[in-house]
Amino acid sequence: MDVDLALIGGTVVTPEGMRRADVLVHDGSIADLVEDGREASASRTVDADGLLVLPGFVDTHVHLMDPGPTEREDFPTGTAAAAAAGVTTIVDHTHAAPVRTPEELREKLEAVRGRSHVDFGLAAHVWPDRLDAIAPTWAAGVTFFKIFTCATHGVPAVEGDDLRETFVRISAVGGRCLVHAEDDALTREAEAALRGAGRTDGGLLPEWRSPNAERTAVEAVGDLAADTGVAATIAHVSSPEVAELIERARARGADLAAEACPQYLTLLESDVHEHGALRKFTPPARARDAAHLDAMWQLLADGVLTHVATDHAPATREQKLAGDFWEAPFGLPGLDTTSRILFDAVATGRLGWHDVARRYADVPARRYGLQGKGRIEAGADADLVLVDPEATVTIRDADVRSKAGWTPYSGRVTKGDTVATFLRGREIARDRRPGDDLRGRLLPGPGSAAGR
Repeated sequence: MDVDLALIGGTVVTPEGMRRADVLVHDGSIADLVEDGREASASRTVDADGLLVLPGFVDTHVHLMDPGPTEREDFPTGTAAAAAAGVTTIVDHTHAAPVRTPEELREKLEAVRGRSHVDFGLAAHVWPDRLDAIAPTWAAGVTFFKIFTCATHGVPAVEGDDLRETFVRISAVGGRCLVHAEDDALTREAEAALRGAGRTDGGLLPEWRSPNAERTAVEAVGDLAADTGVAATIAHVSSPEVAELIERARARGADLAAEACPQYLTLLESDVHEHGALRKFTPPARARDAAHLDAMWQLLADGVLTHVATDHAPATREQKLAGDFWEAPFGLPGLDTTSRILFDAVATGRLGWHDVARRYADVPARRYGLQGKGRIEAGADADLVLVDPEATVTIRDADVRSKAGWTPYSGRVTKGDTVATFLRGREIARDRRPGDDLRGRLLPGPGSAAGR
């Protein structure tokens, strides 16, 4: 068999388990998994002895800001961070330059075309006064619709009858949606009270974006999802209590996925008192102790939390700290570090390697109809990550490739690291140094003719 690339001697990791196999690649796709790939005539052979071979990671919730405030992040820089960390597919949406119509989708694609290291999908936003745009925008090729139940980042709230109608329309076209679930009335009332009291300290965050505001919105979304049949995902689930509400909605028939982000698996609510705006994200960290974090990891291992995404929303340290807490941008950088956090979870016994393949590749690819992604099997795209499970790493701000230039995990020692990343059989990063290749492709959404 003539092949372009042979990965020899590695241990292949799939959602089902691990096995010794050589991976043969031809014309951008996985041609076969064999016992002895040395018999193949390969243009390039890579020695993977002692390494794990995982599917390229699929991060379905990132904000690269392009073509908005690119001083915070842009496609070349953000996708370089992705490639270095083993992420070969992203789904991006930008609040400052939202996609709400087919025309805006075309403008977005024109702005980012030829500027990505990895393959990408593009998501749309729902505006309550533009619900007629849902069907044509899905047909134009978006990956999913982002919905906010509270006004945030300049995006208006979609709630009540508007939310029901949104779900009905998305369901009617077979679409997908990602819901940021916090109750608008509760967050507005809390903000007014806190501002009235003159509060500007970081400790206001969990009072402003309260657990009750999140639970109230998640319960409403669950009820409507069960009623309408929409395929929805609750973004950035913050606590076991929210996960329990999602499980109850599933028991009522809701098609409801649950997104886990590393900040809710690792950071404590009290961190905001010490670090201020550098821990400003919403919903905020809820964990008050290690037992809470352990419970969140267990929910991910059990599949209650269905998949991992970063919610990568970077801002530089200077941007975060320029004004008072109210003025600081929301969000954390995450693309650089999430794979390391997951690898370390394997080393500490919280996850298995098959869980990493399932939760950060297979499930998100399947959930959003990203064809060819997230699996190591014949016919799939040859998106592959070589991982050294024994590498010990100290995470440092200096190593962050995102424009943020910092990470909340600086100083943390983790085990396991990426050695090389391949996109459709081409090496796009080695030893966490991305190459100059900007040939990442748009992945048309499943509603478009090209995505079917």
